[in-house]
Amino acid sequence: MFFEIIKNPKFNFTGCFKITSIISLLLVVGSIWLAATKMQYGVDFRGGAELQIKFSETMGLEGVRDALTQSGFGNAVVQSIGDAEENEYLVKVSGDESNLNAVTDEVTAALTAKFSADKMEIRKVDIVGPKAGAQLRLSGFQAMFWALMAIMIYVALRFEFKYAPGAIVATFHDVSIVLGIYAFTGTEFTLQTVAAVLAVIGYSVNDTVVIYDRVREHENMDARTLPQVINEALNETLSRTLLTSATTLFVALTMFYAGGPAVHDFFLAMTVGVVVGSYSSLFVAAPVALFFDRMGSKSKSASSTRAQA
Repeated sequence: MFFEIIKNPKFNFTGCFKITSIISLLLVVGSIWLAATKMQYGVDFRGGAELQIKFSETMGLEGVRDALTQSGFGNAVVQSIGDAEENEYLVKVSGDESNLNAVTDEVTAALTAKFSADKMEIRKVDIVGPKAGAQLRLSGFQAMFWALMAIMIYVALRFEFKYAPGAIVATFHDVSIVLGIYAFTGTEFTLQTVAAVLAVIGYSVNDTVVIYDRVREHENMDARTLPQVINEALNETLSRTLLTSATTLFVALTMFYAGGPAVHDFFLAMTVGVVVGSYSSLFVAAPVALFFDRMGSKSKSASSTRAQA
């Protein structure tokens, strides 16, 4: 038995489902609109050039960024690679397919003029065309889609089919809000974002499965209605949900603020994902399962009535 931070909670979760469902619907619709209209895609997905640069002296991220900004590359993305003392950076700049080589040369010339060739070494140059970036973007969304499908199949086999839609809707709810936050804050959507979203999917479904498992235990043990069983299961797992969320959120926030620019975007998604994932496990997955159970009961009742007639 896990440590309980709330002794014998008796919250009426099912009584809040109508209000929380409306709130969730508004958040998801708003997030999808933001993601569709305001999302800023990184060089990986829109095409551009990527340069790996090593300096012989300590320059710092801000020094490299300032040099690029002064040379007209204010939108360039600069990330540190490895330990700080290695003085190695990744520079990403966008450009059209027709001028990517020229842009690469201009960036190299700008940095060479600023720091001199003997202090700087271009270790690698990668060019991603717009078509390749678009294909990579499609592959990223396909990875998220197939992850959701795999979760639905797993939950349907592990429990019953009526629980699978709840897990999918809850996970889609979390992913949509994370992407909406990215679009709202202007954070670039990159390959790192895809990895973060897949991590959020795993965290969200784990929390949901724990609650579903407790619901199934009670459903098999007594004759109470499903709303009563769900309410009891949510109260019994509440301490576990809060403890897991609090510890994960602490780590995510620590890395978000102190982990540096290289992991900043990843842990932004994790921070948001932990919060909305815990919320959706309590107020999204359960009511969706309840809705499909009622739909199934109505269908059986209608079939029984037709058979008797």
